[in-house]
Amino acid sequence: MHLGKTVFAQLMDFIPVREFRRAVARYQGNRKVRRFSCWDQFLAMAFAQLTYRGSLRDIETCLRAFESRLYHLGIRGQISRSTLADANERRDFRIYADLARDLIAISRPLYAGEDFGVDLEQTVYAFDCTIIELCLSLCPWARYRAYHAGVKVHTLLDLEGNIPAFITVKPAKIHEIHLLDELLPEPSSIYLLDRWYLDFARLYHLHQALAFFVIRSRRSFSFHRLTARPVDKLTGLRCD
Repeated sequence: MHLGKTVFAQLMDFIPVREFRRAVARYQGNRKVRRFSCWDQFLAMAFAQLTYRGSLRDIETCLRAFESRLYHLGIRGQISRSTLADANERRDFRIYADLARDLIAISRPLYAGEDFGVDLEQTVYAFDCTIIELCLSLCPWARYRAYHAGVKVHTLLDLEGNIPAFITVKPAKIHEIHLLDELLPEPSSIYLLDRWYLDFARLYHLHQALAFFVIRSRRSFSFHRLTARPVDKLTGLRCD
């Protein structure tokens, strides 16, 4: 006889349910919903992510195999791939985006003092993006090449704890450099950037915000050195 909580239910106890319900009310996520609530949808998708389910059919088959135990997982609605597909398509994504921000706000202070191998007083961020490939026939709106579709996930990663501080999803055809316009720089912080973010007007905005940046140069990068200082190359530094 089952006496305690399942591991999945214990993990979901860390989710701030009150903030989640506020987000659902804010975007009317449960409007005209009878059985499969936003909370049921979140639990089903969280279970799929944690157990590496590959499709809606896979999620349905796995959860229905333990249908008598769904109550202990916290799921009250009936699990079916059609219902889950409708919920994923129609419900406002901002519900889960707001939940992600709340989780980030809870997590970052927990890792504020974590050592990541460099003795620095400033907060260090790494800013980059990755492309998530999509099926062109199912997502024609996401076309970015002749035979490719996808979206770009832009992430600002706090290296103390490796926790995202900023995440946004854009069409893959939008160049990475435009995301610097949405970045709110923190004074005295250090930003690690790839060469695709090399734009001096935007980088000067970081300088004006009293932030620092480290960026890779492009092969075609042309510059004129004004002055140089001696360095100890045994430390790994090539020039200053």
